[in-house]
Amino acid sequence: MNATKIFTIELNVAPEDIDELNHVNNVVYLKWINLAATKHWMQLTDNQFKEQYCWVALRHEIDYLKPAFLDDLITISTWIGATQGVKSIRHVEIFANNQLLTRAKTIWVLLDAKTMRPRRIQDDILKILKP
Repeated sequence: MNATKIFTIELNVAPEDIDELNHVNNVVYLKWINLAATKHWMQLTDNQFKEQYCWVALRHEIDYLKPAFLDDLITISTWIGATQGVKSIRHVEIFANNQLLTRAKTIWVLLDAKTMRPRRIQDDILKILKP
């Protein structure tokens, strides 16, 4: 993990995030993972990139380690891992109360925004994804 390229957001657990077991539902963690990825891409890029490219998830691997509860302050950190061809790996860690709750790895595929077809990740994108 390279600290200069870690993107972090914070949010509070809301009542709608809680399931019948009185903790955050596993689907909410996936929503947060996607939210962090989207916000990070938006921070890294300008409108030209946003008009030319978009990302779709190919695979999510999520390890649920500890539960989160109503009103917990959640910290989500994400960074880019291996990137090659049309694929890029994004790592995410979700914390509350200084404890790691969830760890995830998602494989994203870059698409051409107009054709919606996979697009090889070129140097212009690699420069903004990698340190």
